[in-house]
Amino acid sequence: MSDMISADLVDLDLSAETKEAAARALAERMVARGRVTDLEGFLADVAAREAQMPTGLDGGIGIPHCRSEHVTEPTLAFGRSAAGIDFGAADGPADLVFLIAAPAGADDAHLTILSALARQLMNAEFTAALRSVGDAADAAALIRGEDPAPADEPRAGAEPVGEPTGGTTGDATGGTAGVAAGDGPGDSAGEESGGEGAGGGESGGEGAGESGRPFRIVAVTSCPTGIAHTYMAAESLENAGREAGVEVVVETQGSAGFTRLDPAVIAAADGVILAHDVAVREKDRFAGKPTVDTGVKAAVNRPGELIGEVRSKAARGEVTAAGGAGAGGAAGGDGATTPVGRGGESGEGYGTRLRTWLMSGVSYMVPFVAAGGLLIALGFAIGGYEINKAPSVMDHFVWTQADSWAALLYQIGGVSFAFLVPVLAGYIAYGMADRPGLVPGFVGGSIALTIDAGFLGGLAAGLISGAVVLAIQRVRIPAALRGIMPVVVIPLISSAVVGFLMFVVIGKPIASAQEAMTDWLNGLSGANAVLLGALLGLMMCFDLGGPVNKVAYTFATAGIAVSDPSDSAMKIMAAVMAAGMVPPLAMALATTVRARLFNAAERENGKAAWVLGASFISEGAIPFAAADPLRVIPSSMVGGAITGALSMAFGATLRAPHGGVFVVPLIGNPLLYLVAVAAGVCVTTALVIVLKGLRRPVPGATAQGPGGGTDPSAPSGAKQPVAV
Repeated sequence: MSDMISADLVDLDLSAETKEAAARALAERMVARGRVTDLEGFLADVAAREAQMPTGLDGGIGIPHCRSEHVTEPTLAFGRSAAGIDFGAADGPADLVFLIAAPAGADDAHLTILSALARQLMNAEFTAALRSVGDAADAAALIRGEDPAPADEPRAGAEPVGEPTGGTTGDATGGTAGVAAGDGPGDSAGEESGGEGAGGGESGGEGAGESGRPFRIVAVTSCPTGIAHTYMAAESLENAGREAGVEVVVETQGSAGFTRLDPAVIAAADGVILAHDVAVREKDRFAGKPTVDTGVKAAVNRPGELIGEVRSKAARGEVTAAGGAGAGGAAGGDGATTPVGRGGESGEGYGTRLRTWLMSGVSYMVPFVAAGGLLIALGFAIGGYEINKAPSVMDHFVWTQADSWAALLYQIGGVSFAFLVPVLAGYIAYGMADRPGLVPGFVGGSIALTIDAGFLGGLAAGLISGAVVLAIQRVRIPAALRGIMPVVVIPLISSAVVGFLMFVVIGKPIASAQEAMTDWLNGLSGANAVLLGALLGLMMCFDLGGPVNKVAYTFATAGIAVSDPSDSAMKIMAAVMAAGMVPPLAMALATTVRARLFNAAERENGKAAWVLGASFISEGAIPFAAADPLRVIPSSMVGGAITGALSMAFGATLRAPHGGVFVVPLIGNPLLYLVAVAAGVCVTTALVIVLKGLRRPVPGATAQGPGGGTDPSAPSGAKQPVAV
């Protein structure tokens, strides 16, 4: 640990006003020490990690961190801000900022030390000492676990970070740490199973397993980087368990790997907490128990509430289905790769959770859209637009006739399209209620097709199905019936309720609304169509594959997901795809014509962006947007709006929902379509170059040592920082 932080990596008077400026100020110290080889590339990696989830923690702590190929060895930099810096924590700005840098291939020993620091940040005495320390060398010593005070005046809270406590890498039982009210079930504090759970848990020991022992919880924590939040969440849960008289054993699935909990420990547990923002590995081990599934920050900030929630579920007899997660749990037995697969954290607002559920359905629907749309488009390209009137290939197929092959492609694509609404509804319900939501969701989606309610009907069916399943799961049932609930009872009751509502109650009004929307699209012309194209272009470039982008894309694909789409629907699809190609192509062009404005990593990303943009993969611009959002995103939105408007004005049409330049032969008015794309790319490129060119060099940007002179250890080729 002594090599990870020193006095020249500490700034006790951090004057930055934003988290980006704070990261830059601390990263510059790393560059001066030769720990970071490319300042801009490293900051881009920090920003990309920050974009996944804010790194602010309750208690005034910010922990920006990442793994980066630009880091030569694991390094910590610490800053203390008098004014506070917003890192996205619920309780306000952070005054203690730790920048944690790990090499892309950091070894397990270094990561273990970093995880020990993360655990120490949950120690109030440790953070209080950092707020009061007056010397940079003393602060570095405190973080290293060395006490700078005289030997007869030990400093409180200075637990050695280099020797992680609590079994960070796992103990003999396979868990990360086994923390109880005492040392074991026989401990006097541990006997008090009647204590009230923290955060509103059931009193009187309600939900405990066997009489005479504490309530037992097993937990898993994991975050995208696996360095900080993973271990802080574990420490927080353990501390809350100790206060509540509950045994908590945590499996940390971090960057250094993980040690599996002993099956006997899991079997003896009365409840499970899954606090994660990436997939929980081997999640099926925890099936059949009361489970709270949430994001990792909830475990850091609200551990007592999670413990109380899992005790309440145990008292009500709510358990997860075999091979799945509980209500609102992560999707699938192997977990969801992002929070999209879950029903959202219990602290999230309804709007956020609704967006999460809808995006769950859209993400599973998109592959059907792409496959079906491209097959149908190829059928039209080979056999002409009359191919939709061809007889079934089961009745008539001639191997040597192009029309037969065209009909085959068209009919396969049509079958794929027939799954769109059921898959959308099914996986919206899946995002809300996990596997039990699939059956009523698919049934409701199929009914939406039957009654011509279309995509609006699918959205309604998915939300209703998830809500019905969640309601059923909240009903207390005898233990003898729990085994048949996910297989028989829930599918039967939920499908019947959803079917009744779709057929008898809400189906007809939704079908009328769908018809009205279709008529409106068909009537678009002139200035209205151009304005719609500009709006869709703005949406496509706003978050580059995020929720707003997906709303625009889903709106477009909904129009062409029929056997005979209208001309207006195909114009909308063309405008959406054209706008989505602009950001990555513009970034690729900008890195080519003004390479000096970009660092080495961005120039390399620019090469890949040519292919990604040409393929209609908007996410190719994300590395640039994460590193410089205030310049890249507005520029992209302007270019996207111009492209969308021009595409609509030129009357370009597209039957395929994906493919980029590779489906240009299938586009109506292809030359003007390419002109629209080129115009948006040129505008975005010009804006990005101008805005980046206006950046002013930071005074004294030359790498300096702590004393103000040039540090001889700084690499000669290090980039000079620039103001943002």
